[in-house]
Amino acid sequence: MNNTWNKIIYKLGSSFYDKFFNTGIFLKTRKRIFQEVPFKNKQKILYVGIGTGADLELIDYAKYDITAIDYSPDMLNKAKNKFKNSTIHFLEMDAQKMTFEDETFDYIVASLILSVVPDGSKCFGEMIRVLKKDGKILVFDKFAPKNQKITFTKKLLRPFISLLGTDIGRNFEELINQNKHRIKIEKDHPVMLNGMYRYIEVSRES
Repeated sequence: MNNTWNKIIYKLGSSFYDKFFNTGIFLKTRKRIFQEVPFKNKQKILYVGIGTGADLELIDYAKYDITAIDYSPDMLNKAKNKFKNSTIHFLEMDAQKMTFEDETFDYIVASLILSVVPDGSKCFGEMIRVLKKDGKILVFDKFAPKNQKITFTKKLLRPFISLLGTDIGRNFEELINQNKHRIKIEKDHPVMLNGMYRYIEVSRES
């Protein structure tokens, strides 16, 4: 996967993305996760890879100082149009090279992004960098099973599915490895499709 290809894929997919990823089991899971977020009034929250804004629809966004980024201008425009009367800051930006100052945000929401960016480790490192000390990252994504190798079938399918702009074999434990001394895993549990999708809460300690 690379950013140029991802822009093409998500340009094509922006018109029907919500029909697949904001309905059914995805919507049910998003509701369960993001309607119970521990945000407090006026906190600075960053949504990395906001897509069409599906997660924003599940919170009382007017209470918070929200910034939402995406590398795809087409996906970002979908989100902007949904929240055109809001104070949300929408920015086109590469999640692997964010332009924010260090320690800017209280919370970061990383929903279906770490499996999409070309370099998940670099993206996670950037999230740690812009997160305030004692801040939290909320991750909802698909990862390879912990302490297990991916199945033969997934190995075969992985290169083909990557052409659709996502990686079904990415290992969360590997992509956080460079920053594991700076973080604490507060929660990590399966939420969908027999554990393929996980919800993970990460706090920054240094």
